[in-house]
Amino acid sequence: MTAVRGTSVDIPTQDGTADAYLTHPDDSTPHPAVLLYMDAFGLRPHLKEMADRLARAGYTVLVPNVFYRHGRAPVVELPDVIDPARRPEIFERLGPIMTSLTPDLAMRDADAYLRWLAASPLTTDGPVGITGYCMGARLALRTAGTYPERVAAMAGFHGGRLATDSPDSPHRLADRITAELYFGHADQDPSLPPEQIDRLDEALTAAGVRHHSEIYTGAHHGFTQADTAAYDSTADKRHWIALLALLDRAL
Repeated sequence: MTAVRGTSVDIPTQDGTADAYLTHPDDSTPHPAVLLYMDAFGLRPHLKEMADRLARAGYTVLVPNVFYRHGRAPVVELPDVIDPARRPEIFERLGPIMTSLTPDLAMRDADAYLRWLAASPLTTDGPVGITGYCMGARLALRTAGTYPERVAAMAGFHGGRLATDSPDSPHRLADRITAELYFGHADQDPSLPPEQIDRLDEALTAAGVRHHSEIYTGAHHGFTQADTAAYDSTADKRHWIALLALLDRAL
């Protein structure tokens, strides 16, 4: 098994400093870069384990705390396992924080994350891969459309509100995307109803974007997150196969 090295790093942004987790193969050579966008629960041990798994596959992975304006991670204290009984209490605190991260602020930050990765001696030249989870899938799609020349592959899993009626819905950036995209949708996910899945696919198809969308039958929103009650080991394994195949093709 490939040894990896994970460290905490600080990313300068236009609005301050974003704390982040960086992990890479422990071999002193550069590797293709992957930007991993967190879910709403934030930068925590489980996401670091996911990043380490990508690093063992040969990538240099950055996981920023996208809520850094509200403090260093953990911005909100979490139980070891996030169950349905605790979710209302947690989201009562997370809701205003999530709302405060506007599309403009998020993409200003994305520029900082991508620039930092490009300048790192631990990454190879060329565009990056992005993977995002829950709200992170929305950030990933928006980043692929905002910085198309810097993104070669983008994956999103159990993403919410990817193709709404809002004027700033991320699917409206489809005609700018040049990356190859993959989506793993949970079919038990009220944050992404079938009409939004259809709208997303139609926009990407009309724009000629290389993409593949799959419905993970029986899976719930958050199915990749092993520290939550939504975790689905079968769907999670499927997600890893699809994600690593995409990154292997595109990076």
